Amino acid sequence: MAETGSTNADMIALAASGLEEGVWLRAERQTGGRGRMGRSWISPPGNLYASTLVRVRPSDPPTATLTLVAAVALEETVSAYAPGVALLKWPNDLLIHGAKVSGILLERAVDAVVVGIGVNLAHYPTDTDRRATSLAAHNAAVAPEDFIETLAEAFARWVECWRGQGIDMIRRRWVAHAHPTGTPLNVRLPDGEAIDGLFDGLDPDGALILRLADGTRRVIHAADVFLL
Repeated sequence: MAETGSTNADMIALAASGLEEGVWLRAERQTGGRGRMGRSWISPPGNLYASTLVRVRPSDPPTATLTLVAAVALEETVSAYAPGVALLKWPNDLLIHGAKVSGILLERAVDAVVVGIGVNLAHYPTDTDRRATSLAAHNAAVAPEDFIETLAEAFARWVECWRGQGIDMIRRRWVAHAHPTGTPLNVRLPDGEAIDGLFDGLDPDGALILRLADGTRRVIHAADVFLL
């Protein structure tokens, strides 16, 4: 569609009406785009704003791990247009040279999980608290309608892997395409506590493992994470 408030909000409504898994909704522009923790997502034309849904089955791995599924599918897609420059950062960011190029937002809708993905293809904001970039800034021009075709195929394939083989293969793929083990991180927990440590991989459920200065390891399930 040309314009909407939020593709995730639209997809949540469509999920309630019985929309089948595998359908994607893309908007040229959003007027009320949202990121994690209620942040607004700036949405000028030329970037990707899209949502899909996964119908949850009793035999599926934990639904929270769909964040990792979306992330590996997105990294694979970005790398098809800009090889060798993008790295994953927990919980759901894709970075190019340390600057944010995309975001992922999961929301539950009864028996479905809506997965929203925004990618800075042509433009990026310059007035945010985190550095941002776009694919175009790295000489990787791609139209949203082409990008989503590649992304939809990759996402469907990784969802099938998630269902058929479990989270371990997804987790290993995520770690292989993330910033290196030992990368210094600043972790800001929901209660306001801030912790510095070193990236030490993901636990079997996809939570962040942070190695502290005293050598102990702390498992982080929800936080904002910044590279130091």
